[in-house]
Amino acid sequence: MSLDRLLGLESPSLAEVATRGDGPAGELPLSPELLLDSPSGDLFGMTQNAGMGWDPSQLLRDQYLILSTMGGIRAEDGRPIALGYHTGHWEVGLLMQAAAAELTCLEKIPFAAYCSDPCDGRSQGTTAMMDSLPYRNDAAIVMKRLIRSLPLRKGVIGVATCDKGLPATMLALAAMKNLPSVIIPGGVTLPPTVGEDAGKVQAIGARYAHGEIDLHYAAEMGCKACGSAGGGCQFLGTAATSQVVAEALGMSLPHSALAPSGQPIWIDLAKQSARAVVDLEQRGLTMAHILTDAALHNAMVLHAAVGGSTNLLLHIPAIAFEAGLRRPTVDDWSQINRRVPRIVDVLPNGPVGHPTVRLFLAGGVPEVMLHMRALGLLKLEALTATGQCLGDVLEWWEKSDRRQLFRERLRSQDNVDPDDVIYPPEKARARGLTSTVTFPTGNLAPEGSVIKSTAIDPTVVDADGVYRKLGPARVFTTERDAVAAIKGRRGTAIKPGDVIVLICRGPLGSGMEETYQITSALKFLPFGKHVAVITDARFSGVSTGACIGHVGPEALAGGPIGKLRDGDLIEIEINRNSLHGTINFVGAPEARVTHEQGAEILAGRDPAVTLHADPELPPETKLWALLTQLSGGTWGGCVYDTDAVAGALQMSAVRTAPPA
Repeated sequence: MSLDRLLGLESPSLAEVATRGDGPAGELPLSPELLLDSPSGDLFGMTQNAGMGWDPSQLLRDQYLILSTMGGIRAEDGRPIALGYHTGHWEVGLLMQAAAAELTCLEKIPFAAYCSDPCDGRSQGTTAMMDSLPYRNDAAIVMKRLIRSLPLRKGVIGVATCDKGLPATMLALAAMKNLPSVIIPGGVTLPPTVGEDAGKVQAIGARYAHGEIDLHYAAEMGCKACGSAGGGCQFLGTAATSQVVAEALGMSLPHSALAPSGQPIWIDLAKQSARAVVDLEQRGLTMAHILTDAALHNAMVLHAAVGGSTNLLLHIPAIAFEAGLRRPTVDDWSQINRRVPRIVDVLPNGPVGHPTVRLFLAGGVPEVMLHMRALGLLKLEALTATGQCLGDVLEWWEKSDRRQLFRERLRSQDNVDPDDVIYPPEKARARGLTSTVTFPTGNLAPEGSVIKSTAIDPTVVDADGVYRKLGPARVFTTERDAVAAIKGRRGTAIKPGDVIVLICRGPLGSGMEETYQITSALKFLPFGKHVAVITDARFSGVSTGACIGHVGPEALAGGPIGKLRDGDLIEIEINRNSLHGTINFVGAPEARVTHEQGAEILAGRDPAVTLHADPELPPETKLWALLTQLSGGTWGGCVYDTDAVAGALQMSAVRTAPPA
């Protein structure tokens, strides 16, 4: 294209450029005190506000910031002008508008800012996944800077939906200990009337490769998986679990998690949240009053009760860190999961696997909490975004019209008993629902690992509730090669009985990527339940199966998982009743060794393959990995502990200083 065609003026009228304007009519509501005592920034802020069109006579109203992960450009009729990265942030601008309008009605000044978020589903199997978890830290930093950059803010409303944007928002608001804040969860998308959910549809490539589906079916199902334009995925993955956790922490209003995006009840939650944050400010209640040890305990209980994503094991400790609370340890998680029964039947867990909108209609977080209260598992003194303690909220919920109306809606519209989505504990036990998470150790994971044990296919679990597997290792250093082997497209194909070992994909190797390409393929292939996965990476919240991740130390930090070779015999035992588990190298089929002997063999081995970070690892992600490793690592929530980093730098300076 020529420069004249590219830059030439299409019409002479384009050259008619104004060089001055009258500016807004009226006067700033200044006083001698404001002029004498206020920072120049406060005064210039009023000038900017008037310049953007706010009524100058109303500029002394209290200011509130609405901070969102909105993405894309959406026309008023809902059509895309420019696409967002995912449905989760596509409609949240409507929540912002509703909250802003309510703040205006309350005679406040609403401000809005944005820090959009990526899509973990879009990133699967690509180098974009290397930016996924580090993005959470970066976004939290940007959000904190945006909050502090509005000096006169009286409170903050966070609006977010999905896997990293919502945890980032929780981190940012948790750090604002002296501000009243409320989170509006972005809700969920609807399942298609006929079709596959957004989790299953991500396996169309692997199923096509094995002849399970044809091209037409893959194309049709891939098109219609999202039954509505906005909201997080229809399963209890990281996005939906994060919404549950935000509400369980008291950061969101009761019964706000998992509302269907775009519908009137969803919009109404934004208005209620705006009223709530103003009420908190007027009562002098801040994040420090809401985010307490009791709130953290309740969030961990709800995570176990709903069977939530293992990614929250990274996010909840990080929220605790930002709030100035003690970060939960592996032992804390183990104790909670041994005490708390899983009582929710929602995708990707079973036995039926309802979509998340049904969990909302069945009563959502407050309904689950009623059962947890009856078992004595909640800290009822914890304060919520309503300004009232959890005990009072649950007393209200139990008798509320809201509860009865939504539960009846589920019965009448979907012909589903709410107690078949949120089970009473005794019914859950009778249906075989087991607790959520197990933390296996052994000579392959001396620092621990994690498996969503409730998601192991029950047909490969022994009658005593123990999953036992003994199989040869198939070692890969890239997800791409592992997926090719699963599809039978390269090298020796994965077969039933194999144990896929994926190394060099932890924080130092790939930014601790998710590996849903692998787990989704295995879930929806007939032989997949007979294959196990062990990795120093992490899993998508929708993953199921015998998938063990977060193995520590990771291979690039010297972990024994990096010493495994193809054909090594791996022994896995996961007790889904006691929530104990082990993963061990036990020699070769013809020469079995004990766990202790296996540890000695691995300690004396050199890696069979060259261990290195992914050559496409972004430098920013490498920096993130180094900083988080100094700050408590994966089990510490992958945070930036500036004191720990400073201490490490000082020690390094002392070691390298020349002798006096």
